[in-house]
Amino acid sequence: MLITFEGIDYSGKSTQAKLLVDRLEKHGKEVVFLREPGGTSISEKIRNILLDKKHLELKQITELFLFSAARTQLVNEVILPALQAGKVVVCDRFYDSTTAYQGYGRGINLNDIQAINRIATSGTKPRMTFFIDIEIDEIFRRQIAAGLSADRMESSGRDFFERVRNGYWRLAEMESDRFIIVSGKLPADEIHREIWDIVKKQII
Repeated sequence: MLITFEGIDYSGKSTQAKLLVDRLEKHGKEVVFLREPGGTSISEKIRNILLDKKHLELKQITELFLFSAARTQLVNEVILPALQAGKVVVCDRFYDSTTAYQGYGRGINLNDIQAINRIATSGTKPRMTFFIDIEIDEIFRRQIAAGLSADRMESSGRDFFERVRNGYWRLAEMESDRFIIVSGKLPADEIHREIWDIVKKQII
């Protein structure tokens, strides 16, 4: 089973993905935990290019293909073998991020992105996708509170993140069979309980 976590930056999706992995392992499940872009040697090198603020000249289509290249490597090297072995795969971001960020955010043709996503993943689709939703103001509040500087993607501006968030909502509406919307404003333990109540019905 493939379970993915989606949301704008600082939504808390990475925290929730890790909490779910820990809970599944406590119940004896064999889990592979991954993040995108990354997860393989090649994918991590691509990640460094994508997030480095020195690469501001990176073109939007180049960005799209780099994310997709990292994903192709991850799917074929790690995700598909893990699924075939009966393991649970939990992924912090997957192809919905490309649709939301490069499609709705950057304005690249959505039909083109859909085709690229299908090729990059060999048609692999998550069973469940948790969309951890927060308002845009919360991004900047959490970033300041954490004392972190923005990477290249995080430096894209408020309007960009508004489009990305709206894109996630559109995706959740169009694929309500697998998308579960969770408020990221709740305390982390409450969010985890809500997610676990849904996942355990499918796995435990």
